[in-house]
Amino acid sequence: QVQLVESGGDSVQAGGSLTLSCVASGFMHHTYNTYCMAWFRQAPGKAREGVAAIESVGRTSYADSVKGRFNISRDNSKNTLYLEIHNLKPEDTGMYYCAADAWGTGGTVLERARYNFWGQGTQVTVSP
Repeated sequence: QVQLVESGGDSVQAGGSLTLSCVASGFMHHTYNTYCMAWFRQAPGKAREGVAAIESVGRTSYADSVKGRFNISRDNSKNTLYLEIHNLKPEDTGMYYCAADAWGTGGTVLERARYNFWGQGTQVTVSP
């Protein structure tokens, strides 16, 4: 069973930066480098939304609301996914989840239905 563990969430002031990490383990039939990986976030009272994704070939996708401020990357040698967040805004507040997809079906890379495995999340809080 694939396990995803996020870290790096914090309480910061607007304009600051954070880097989130997600360490993956427990691969049985596919190796980490074959997975499409993504970051989702969920603000209180709102639906979980995809903010950034990186495919096995390295192609990245971003939600319009975060383009230019978020950068997703992966280190396949460490089974680790990263999300750099710059110029944080109060609307970036939420729980950030790491997600993994092995089969490439169920939706686009920023759609929740695409992903089979989820972490427990790491909280990001941005104050004005």
